[in-house]
Amino acid sequence: MGILDFIKKQFVDVIQWTEDSNGVLAYRFPMQDMEIQYGGMLTVRDSQSAIFVNEGTVADSFGPGLHKLTTQNIPILTNLRNWDKAFESPFKSDVIFFSHRLQLDRKWGTPNPITIRDAEFGMVRLRAFGMYSYKLTDPTLFYKQISGTREIYTVDDLDGQLRNVMIAELTQIFANSKIPFLDMAANQGGLSALIKTQMATIFARYGLALDNLVVENISLPEELQAILDKRISMNVIGDLGKYTQFQVAESIPIAADNEGGVAGIGAGMGAGMMMAQTMANSMANAMNPAPQAPADKENIAVTLEKLHSLIGKGILTQAEFDAKKTELLSKLV
Repeated sequence: MGILDFIKKQFVDVIQWTEDSNGVLAYRFPMQDMEIQYGGMLTVRDSQSAIFVNEGTVADSFGPGLHKLTTQNIPILTNLRNWDKAFESPFKSDVIFFSHRLQLDRKWGTPNPITIRDAEFGMVRLRAFGMYSYKLTDPTLFYKQISGTREIYTVDDLDGQLRNVMIAELTQIFANSKIPFLDMAANQGGLSALIKTQMATIFARYGLALDNLVVENISLPEELQAILDKRISMNVIGDLGKYTQFQVAESIPIAADNEGGVAGIGAGMGAGMMMAQTMANSMANAMNPAPQAPADKENIAVTLEKLHSLIGKGILTQAEFDAKKTELLSKLV
C-alpha cells in the first residue's frame, strides 16, 4: 500500500443510523474507502437491528443497544476472516441497518377484475381493495430474499412485489371461501381474517410479519353491476306481467300529450315496435276481456265511462266507442 493510499483511507469508529426518513426498511452504511476501527462503537436504536455482511455472507447481527466492536462481539466475522483472536487492526465489512417500525396504511387492490366461480351466478368477475400493515421481523431473511446490498430499500419498493403476490393469492382465496358474492359484503370480516391467515405465511417467507389486513370493498365491474341491479329490481317488482301493464297504462296519457302521439314515445325510446305491440296487447285485453259472468248495468256504465274518457285523449275514435257501446248494451238484453 502506497503512502497516498494510506492517507486516503479513513477509519470509522462510530456506526449508526438516525433513520431520518420515513418508509426506509433497509439502509446500508456508507463504507466506500473506509474501514471499521477495532474497538469502534455500533449504535442500534430502538426499533432497529443491524447485520454485518462479509463478501455477501451474513455474519453477525445486533439488536438495539450500544455495541463495542471487538473479537468477542463479532465472532462469526472474526472466524470468516480467520483473524487471530487478539487482532487489533481495522477491518472491512458491510453494515446494514433495518427498521422494525410498523408500516401502516398500506393499500392493496385488484387492478383488474378477478374471475371466480360463484354458487349463484356461475362465473363472475369482481374487484376488491383494502388496507394492511406489517413490520420487518427477520433482517437476515429479508436481506437474503428482498433487499440485498442496495444502499436503501423502501416501503414503496416493496409495495409492488407484495401487491402482486397478494393478488395472485386472492383469486384462490375468494374461490375457496365458497361465499356467494351477494353474501360477501356481510362477511367482509370473515374474509379479512381468512385472507390475513393465508397471507401471513407468505409474508413470513420474506422476514415480515403481517400485523393487520382489512377488506374494505368488494364489487363487480360496472357492466355486471348494472345487470345485477336489474335483477334486483325485477325481484322487488315481483310479477313482471302486472308491472308491464302498469307501465303501459302510465305511458299512454304521456304519449297522447307528446308530439307524434303514442307512436312518438316509442320512436323516441328506440323501441317503437315493441311499445306498439305491448300497447296493442294491453288494449286488446282492455277491450276484449276474458268471458265473465253476465255484466250488470252498473259495471257496464263504469266501463263505458272509462272508454269515453279515451276519446278525449285521442286514443279511441268516436266510431270505435260507438261500436263498443253497442256491444256492451246488447249484453243487457
